Amino acid sequence: MELPKADARVIARKAQIVARLRAVLPADAVIDAPEETRAYECDALSAYRCPPLAVVLPRSIAEVAAALKVCHEERVPVVPRGAGTSLAGGSMPTEDAIVLGLARMSAVLETDYENRFIRVEAGRTNLSVTGAVEAEGFFYAPDPSSQLACAISGNIAMNSGGAHCLKYGVTTNNLLGVTLVTMAGEVVEIGGPWSDAGGLDLLALVCGSEGQLGVVTEAVLRILPKPEGARPVLIGFSSNEIAGACVADIIRAGILPVAIEFMDRPCIEATEAFCHAGYPDCEALLIVECEGAPAEIDEQLGLVRQIAMRHDPVEFREARDGDEAARIWLGRKSAFGAMGQINDYMCLDGTIPVSSLPQVLRRIGELSEEYGLKVANVFHAGDGNMHPLILYNANEPGQQELCEALGAEILKLCVEMGGCLTGEHGVGIEKRDLMGVQFTAADLEAQMRVKDVFDPAWLLNPVKVFPLAASATRRAG
Repeated sequence: MELPKADARVIARKAQIVARLRAVLPADAVIDAPEETRAYECDALSAYRCPPLAVVLPRSIAEVAAALKVCHEERVPVVPRGAGTSLAGGSMPTEDAIVLGLARMSAVLETDYENRFIRVEAGRTNLSVTGAVEAEGFFYAPDPSSQLACAISGNIAMNSGGAHCLKYGVTTNNLLGVTLVTMAGEVVEIGGPWSDAGGLDLLALVCGSEGQLGVVTEAVLRILPKPEGARPVLIGFSSNEIAGACVADIIRAGILPVAIEFMDRPCIEATEAFCHAGYPDCEALLIVECEGAPAEIDEQLGLVRQIAMRHDPVEFREARDGDEAARIWLGRKSAFGAMGQINDYMCLDGTIPVSSLPQVLRRIGELSEEYGLKVANVFHAGDGNMHPLILYNANEPGQQELCEALGAEILKLCVEMGGCLTGEHGVGIEKRDLMGVQFTAADLEAQMRVKDVFDPAWLLNPVKVFPLAASATRRAG
């Protein structure tokens, strides 16, 4: 993956830029010592690293605006950063860029249970939003696997989902408004705690824009009453294709579980060794969870059982209590950490029509054989959001490039089947050079013109999302 050359003119002015930032920010808000900025040289796509010019850690909207205004005047690129959990390189800096981290902005600003919303600073972690309202019987629905660590700002940037997005939707379905600071340091309110804001739907532009349009500092989020109850079942199958066909049949039947999660044998074996969840010996398994009143759950899971039995499952296990439910979910929640114990891996994020799951899983197996790299599959099967994990040896020359080539083929497959390059991880640097697979030149030009309006100098989150040649032309212009 090509990384662009830094602007030597900006690097040469580092002392001047840092001095200007320190003049408008508290002393502890600016970090420029190389040994300290190294902590920000990468995100969760750790195969690529680049120390930034400096790091700014504001505590308020005013400080964010002040920092951006300085960078705008100095023509310094800015990389917004939430918790650094991006799997697509979305918050990886360049050598001439300032990282603007929101970790210190994590307060709950307003809670309204009657109107079902919460206003938080965007550096707050995903799981702690639910933590702030659960005592009153509410929760925040989007639940990425990294929800313990990931920040709301990053969730908004990448339009993150999670295991329960099948029923509740992804971030955009649960986001009511944002406070956005533009590259010029202007503070803009978009949307708010009402069902439909007047004017153009700019909120839809901001959510999923990957930090290309502005820095989100506050968010108004929809909160929901906790369901009366929830119960998962675990279903084992003799092949990936059969498990995929079962998913398609569940969706086709009009059943709406709160989650349908998929794991294949490599992932099952890794999680068993890691956390001993007690999963069956099978080629693939599904975790299907339904929620509501006890009678409603019984009815839905009864229908799921009927459909599953048509596919001759190896095992059908229904949780009888909270402990059994937790064990069913234990392996799935531990999957990414478990795989990291046995191999380096790259986690992809392509989306396909659910009806195509059997064919796509079969073709991924064929591509795995062709490239000589193992692929473990664990993903949100209910909405076709796939997360193939390509296993490789980062210490062996050529393996990373081979892994990336296989990843590109899998993502192209997703597009060919009527899906798209990303469901919730974003484009970042990982899929930047594949944008032409999904979009025509005219499509990309229309998207880039939107960025032109918000960020004419193309200083926000540089070298992400759009092909390098296109972004270089925009910045030069």
